[in-house]
Amino acid sequence: MIRKFLRSFRFAFSGIKMGMKERNMRIHIICGIIAILAGFLSHLSAVEWLILILTIALVIGMEMVNTAIENVVDLVSPEYHPLAKIAKDVAAGAVLVVAIASVLIGLILFVPKWF
Repeated sequence: MIRKFLRSFRFAFSGIKMGMKERNMRIHIICGIIAILAGFLSHLSAVEWLILILTIALVIGMEMVNTAIENVVDLVSPEYHPLAKIAKDVAAGAVLVVAIASVLIGLILFVPKWF
């Protein structure tokens, strides 16, 4: 039982490693690191840190889900299919919605501290 539990972590870390190969994932991680540095420089409160960390995790998590969906769609539909396009576009759109929300959250957190 413990062995299966530990193996599940190995699979999860492998998924994170595979996700890191995606260009957009690297961009999101760089933006997250910049946001964390800005948080230290802006002396965020504990609640603000919680919001920032959850926002970064949500963007990175959505990018990983998007990557998973794109790979599954490519596996089951290697040829062009309109439904495959919809699935991939909707998944990418979900990442965009969360990324836009994260920028707005960043503005709400940081602008009052800077101006």
